[in-house]
Amino acid sequence: MGNAGVASTPDMNSQHWNPAKFAFIEYDMGASMSYTPWLRKLVNDINMYYLTGFMRLDEMQVLSASVRYFTLGEITYRTTAEETGFQVKPNEFALDLAYSRLLSERFSGSVAFRYIRSDLNTMQEDMNPGNSFAADLAFYFRTPTNIMGESSQLAAGINVSNIGNKISYDGVNNQFIPTNMRLGVSLDSELDAYNKVSFNLDLNKLLVPTPGFSPEDGTADDYAREYQDMSVTKAMFRSFSDAPGGMEEELQEISYALGAEYWYDGQFALRAGYFHEHENKGNRKHFTAGLGLKFNMMTLDASYIIPVVQNNPLANTIRFTLGIDLD
Repeated sequence: MGNAGVASTPDMNSQHWNPAKFAFIEYDMGASMSYTPWLRKLVNDINMYYLTGFMRLDEMQVLSASVRYFTLGEITYRTTAEETGFQVKPNEFALDLAYSRLLSERFSGSVAFRYIRSDLNTMQEDMNPGNSFAADLAFYFRTPTNIMGESSQLAAGINVSNIGNKISYDGVNNQFIPTNMRLGVSLDSELDAYNKVSFNLDLNKLLVPTPGFSPEDGTADDYAREYQDMSVTKAMFRSFSDAPGGMEEELQEISYALGAEYWYDGQFALRAGYFHEHENKGNRKHFTAGLGLKFNMMTLDASYIIPVVQNNPLANTIRFTLGIDLD
C-alpha cells in the first residue's frame, strides 16, 4: 500500500510499522516470513529476509519479536585492474523485541528494543563490523465512526523508530543510525457482510541532522566536530530546523505514502498505493500493486513496485509474505 501502515488494521506485520497495533490484534499467536529480492534491475544477489512473530500474554498485553537480514551479495575487491581480487559478502541484520499494551479501551502503546549489526566486510585492517542498540516508541488509537457506515473504524498511529546510539566501523568516526518519525491515519469500513475497504495515509520524517552544513557563525571544521559530538536527542530535535534551505527544505524532507485495500469475504485482498519522496531528498516515487489470499490459518501476500521515475533501480521489485495465525 505504498509503504503506508503505521495506522492500518493490526496484522502479523505490525512489528515493522507500529508494534502498538498488536494490542488490538484479533489472534492470540502468529508469525510471518517476508522475502524481497532487492534492486533486481541492477544485480541478482541482493536480498532482504524478515521473520516476525507475536504472542498474546493476556487481554491487555502482547509480546513480539523479529529478525531482519539484509545480504548485499558478493562484491569483488581489486587494487589493480589486472589482479583476480577477492570476494566478500557484506550483510546487515537486526533483532527486535517489543512489548505492547492497551492503555485504554481505544488506545495502546509499545516499546521495542533492537540490536543492529552492520558488517560491510571491506577487509581493511582498521574496519570492523558496526554495532548499535536502539529503541522504538509507538502509539495507536482507534475509534468507531459513521463516516462510511456504522461498521467503520478511524485510526491514528505514531512510531518513532531507531532511537539509538551512533554506529562506527573504525572506532573513530561515528554515524547516526536512521531515526524516523512516522505519523499515519486510516479509515476502515465494512460495506456489507462480504466487502471491506480501507484507506491509509502516512507521513515520514528522518530525525537525523543535515551533515556538511556550516552555520553562519562557525567554520566547516567546527560544524564537522559538532556533528560528530552531537547527542542523539539533540540531533533529533535539530533535524527539524537545520536544513540549509530553511523551512522549504525541511518540508521537502517529509515523504508521504497513500494506500488503499479491498477485502472480499475475508479471503481475497487487492491493494494499491503511492509513495512520494522529494527529488532533492532521494527522488523515490513509485506506485505499488498487491494482492492477498487467506486460507484458514494461512495468508499469502505479494506486492509489486511500479516506478514513476525512469531508470529507477527499484523497478520490478516484488515482495512476498507468508503468514500463519492461531486464534
